[in-house]
Amino acid sequence: MPTTRPRAPFRTARPRAPFRIATVLALLSLAPLVPAQAEAAVTARTSVLQRDTDTLHADGVTGVSVRLETARGTTIARSGVGDLRTGRPVPPDGYVRIGSTTKTFVATVLLQLVGEGRVSLDDPVERWLPGVVRGDGGDGRRITLRELLQHTSGLPDYVGDVVPELSAAGYRAHRWTTYTSAERVAFALRHPPLFAPGRGWAYSNTNYVLAGMVIQAVTGRTWEQEVRARIVRPLRLGHTFAPGDRPFLPAPHARDYQQFEPGGALTDTTVAYLPFDGDADGSMVSTAADTGRFFRALARGELLAPAQLAEMRRTVEVPPGHGSPPGTRYGLGLERIPLSCGGGSWGHSGDGFGYLVWPAATADGRASVTVVLHSRPGDEESAVRQIQDVTRLVDHALCSARGDGHR
Repeated sequence: MPTTRPRAPFRTARPRAPFRIATVLALLSLAPLVPAQAEAAVTARTSVLQRDTDTLHADGVTGVSVRLETARGTTIARSGVGDLRTGRPVPPDGYVRIGSTTKTFVATVLLQLVGEGRVSLDDPVERWLPGVVRGDGGDGRRITLRELLQHTSGLPDYVGDVVPELSAAGYRAHRWTTYTSAERVAFALRHPPLFAPGRGWAYSNTNYVLAGMVIQAVTGRTWEQEVRARIVRPLRLGHTFAPGDRPFLPAPHARDYQQFEPGGALTDTTVAYLPFDGDADGSMVSTAADTGRFFRALARGELLAPAQLAEMRRTVEVPPGHGSPPGTRYGLGLERIPLSCGGGSWGHSGDGFGYLVWPAATADGRASVTVVLHSRPGDEESAVRQIQDVTRLVDHALCSARGDGHR
């Protein structure tokens, strides 16, 4: 999975499936929770952060958690509940699925390999995966690795093929089904290409399934192993991992809820939907603290040499109609969204059945904010409104950080 783009079936900032999903629910009230350690110096900012967090809860999200990191410290805001049955609060830094935020980790590894001279962004997919991308859906001889990472390949998205029934019953019936990377790619290639390589932009999870396969072809190790060795361990992200086909979240965590139709009941979707929660396009688990640390380190140049970070930030316009905020541009596994105070935030949202994670950092990596929603609505109007709430919160938080001297 995370824009005003309710990702098909839930994507907010990028469609991960060909249908919408989200979650409206009965409003629950809970007093705003602010960490005792929050400094008095950031009281004004904290009140705005809490207000924006409460707005998301008032707009139908069961539970919301926000973590803002600046040079002046950490501020946490929470609203709603983490469990509708017990009423317990959302954990301040619980484990969450990060969905398509996984893509930035994968893109970072591939760009590190570029920097090491082991692979080129201009290499055709065919060079590393001979015969894998052939047929009606696309031709790996004409698609480059850059086009995979930037969603300009024209390859169809496989996600619609692994969600045969968009309903609570369908979620329960198919959530344990697993597919190999090759099977996911084969699903996508049954469909005609969206456009000729390099001639358009369309978010397709198939691109990153292939990117994960390329990493293994280049290194002889899985993308999960490379992410762990190259990013997780060096940054000491002790709560970040790729669970494979293990569908359960470690404790502590909030529960996630999906509304599968407008006005319908909420379904507990805390257990992963393995048909699309299990590959390089969106399977990782993390925490808000770890995710923010990753994006700050990336922005500061701790993970990529200047040339590769510049390539990652070479963006193309996300066309209207994809559900993204106006002015959004997409790089190589990285999204830039304009800020009202000038410049832009850099991040990559992720979502799935019942959850949305939205991390963003300033261009210099001095500040980051990570927003986690634990429910998604079943109607487009609510989904769009909630995404607008998220982007407003991120804008307020990062522009406030810039006001403290961040540029």
